[in-house]
Amino acid sequence: MENAAKIKIALAGNPNCGKTTIFNNITGAKQHVGNYPGVTVEKKEGHRTFNGKDLLFVDLPGTYSLTARSLDEVVARNVIINEKPDIIVNVLDASNLERNLYLAAQLVELGRPMVIALNMMDIAERMGIQIDLKKLGKQLGAVVVPLVGSKNIGTKELLDAISSTQTQNLVNAKVDYGADVESAIANLTDAIEKMGIIKYPVRWLAVKLLENDSDAIAKVRAMEGTQSILALASTLRDSLANKIDLDFYFAQCRYQFATDVFNKSIINVGSSDSLSDKIDSVLTHRYLGIPIFLALMWLMFVVVINVGAYPQGWLDTGFSMLGDWCSDVIEDEQLRSLVVDGVIGGVGSVLSFVPLIVLLYLFISLLEDTGYMARAAFLIDRAMRALGLHGKSFIPMILGFGCNVPGIMAARTLDNEKDRLVTILACPFMSCGARLPVYTLLIAAFFGASGHGGTVLFGVYLLGIIISVCVALVLRHTTFKGEQEPFVMEMPPYHIPTLKGVLMHMWERTVLYLKKAGTFILGASVLVWFLTAYPMDVEYSQDFDAAKNQVTAEMEQKQSDILQSYGLSAIEDNAALNDMYESMVAAADEAADEADADEADTGNALNPAAALGSVEDQVKNSEEEEDNLFMGKYPQSFADLQEQNPAVFAQALPLFDAKADADDETSKLDDQQTAEKLEQSYAARLGHFVEPVIAPLGFDWKIGVGLIACTAAKEVMVSTLGTIYSVGGDDTHESGIVAYLRDDPDFNPAVALSLMVFVLLYMPCVAAMAVIKRETGSWKMLLASDAMCLVLSYVLAFVTYHLALMAGLGA
Repeated sequence: MENAAKIKIALAGNPNCGKTTIFNNITGAKQHVGNYPGVTVEKKEGHRTFNGKDLLFVDLPGTYSLTARSLDEVVARNVIINEKPDIIVNVLDASNLERNLYLAAQLVELGRPMVIALNMMDIAERMGIQIDLKKLGKQLGAVVVPLVGSKNIGTKELLDAISSTQTQNLVNAKVDYGADVESAIANLTDAIEKMGIIKYPVRWLAVKLLENDSDAIAKVRAMEGTQSILALASTLRDSLANKIDLDFYFAQCRYQFATDVFNKSIINVGSSDSLSDKIDSVLTHRYLGIPIFLALMWLMFVVVINVGAYPQGWLDTGFSMLGDWCSDVIEDEQLRSLVVDGVIGGVGSVLSFVPLIVLLYLFISLLEDTGYMARAAFLIDRAMRALGLHGKSFIPMILGFGCNVPGIMAARTLDNEKDRLVTILACPFMSCGARLPVYTLLIAAFFGASGHGGTVLFGVYLLGIIISVCVALVLRHTTFKGEQEPFVMEMPPYHIPTLKGVLMHMWERTVLYLKKAGTFILGASVLVWFLTAYPMDVEYSQDFDAAKNQVTAEMEQKQSDILQSYGLSAIEDNAALNDMYESMVAAADEAADEADADEADTGNALNPAAALGSVEDQVKNSEEEEDNLFMGKYPQSFADLQEQNPAVFAQALPLFDAKADADDETSKLDDQQTAEKLEQSYAARLGHFVEPVIAPLGFDWKIGVGLIACTAAKEVMVSTLGTIYSVGGDDTHESGIVAYLRDDPDFNPAVALSLMVFVLLYMPCVAAMAVIKRETGSWKMLLASDAMCLVLSYVLAFVTYHLALMAGLGA
């Protein structure tokens, strides 16, 4: 090792052994998440300084084995044999020790110093299991450290063992493959050592060549001058095949090694985990299990919508205030439009949904960390198996709730190739986190006041599950016919999630969302702003500036005539009248601002296109007292002004009416001018081009632009609509996108439901499409997936829209 102060540690273990919890306990926030070079497997690294040494932890994919059957397994062992970590930390579940030892049997063959992190000791003690740690370590040639990762117990002791392991002369255990095979291993090992050009662990490589491991053979074949090694391995393998069934022999020897280690190390086998059994008797009940699962899902979405609405509203208000401030301080018209309409209107619309994303990831993390996710797959397997599908496919589908990309990649855990391909093609129909902002935006605009927002969201997610299962069912019985693989899955004990682990999961996923908003979505928002704001020079139906000047001149003339009837040439000639008039204007402006704030708080925002409209429209109050002039047409505060000086108030009121009428007319001209400019923008031209195709679904040109843009990423639908409405909205008072949508006459609950269904089933994002291509290795599969998504999204959105119209939701 070049620098004794730096130690590289590979963290290996079975799925659900608590490896990630230990990794988070050790590294905290000092983590980096990426992909292994050339593959889509997630790579997590973390740093920790301990006893003056820099510890670099590499969290390997959770695997049960290190064969070449799956990509996860190949990646995990390649990290060890290629990067040669200084130490392997093998995390074992003490409550399932014998099964975990099968992976340990393969790790010891890789020839690196090993530390055993014996996790879940609390569960083992609860089950009455007793383990002789010294004997266990002696059998494996490793240091053994007991831990309770969920409570962060034993972490310091593990770090002590890691930092001191290099000073110990640890000798890895060896799996005994019997006299005949050991003789062949010795012959092949001598040949490899004499060649000298192969840098892999020699005994491990010899075993793998005899085992006919495809990945190991490919590695050796890629080196020059190794034909003799491959020929010798083939000869030895043929000679052994006459005596031994090599297809199973090596695995049997490793299982025997694991069993021997377990038997010599165990003091008391204990009994089953009664607490987990009791919980499972309810949560995995034959009849109640699925209803409980659906109820938990419904509760999750209700909390996401109802609780997340508060911080979402605060952020939305904050971005609106920021837009107002920028409108005041930025003088250049085009720069102001870019910042306010493009950046704040687009990216701000997406960022306001961060609280809902965080809450969704919180629930998903809790489901994963408690061990319930595995139970969900077990429950769904019963229903899926009745349809001829594989229950294990549900795990990738559930992962698709967070993001379709890891869900698609998780399909590689399926051994059957047809099951894997079916799962990959079905995963994109699961509602990922990127679609959540679109759903919640439409729900807030059209279903929030009814209190049924959580149920609507649950229904959309449930529809995704149903469509995904139906697609898989059809594919499995048509294109991908074949025998089913048995469903075998570990049921880990229930755990109490650690606050640190849950927060780490939430933080990792939220940061990825924020990075996307700050990079890709920002670029898309600027592009959509350009398409919406340009061209700047358009041909209007009339000279709007002249028309607005005429309205102003007519108002001034009308006020002048009124003042002349009072015997005044200017309002300033009468101080009392001037003060009353200014007080009325100020009171009306204040009432309009309060109405804006009240509407935003209650989710019934004012029409942004009328934000500069007449005071009569903006400050209307309830109709409970229609006989009171000041509770209808004018602000309530006018009653106080009238009481102060009735005569002067009566004189000022016609002057105020003249100004209010002029403001109303000017606002209508502004709206007409903005609408004409927007209709002639590049975005409108693009939208009108696709509008005839999507009109049967209830969509207008604005949604058409959003659908084109969100092909790259579903969140872009929100930023696109936010930008379009912001450019076409009021430049004086920025409103939230929810208000813009609700007051658009082309939008209604039926359109909202249709759009949610379309976005649910629409083609996956570019990243997911790239992963589908990589995982299937076929452009044909990718194109088939996209075509299937397009057809289903169009047909079901059409059905949804017209059913909603029949139900009276078109108003």
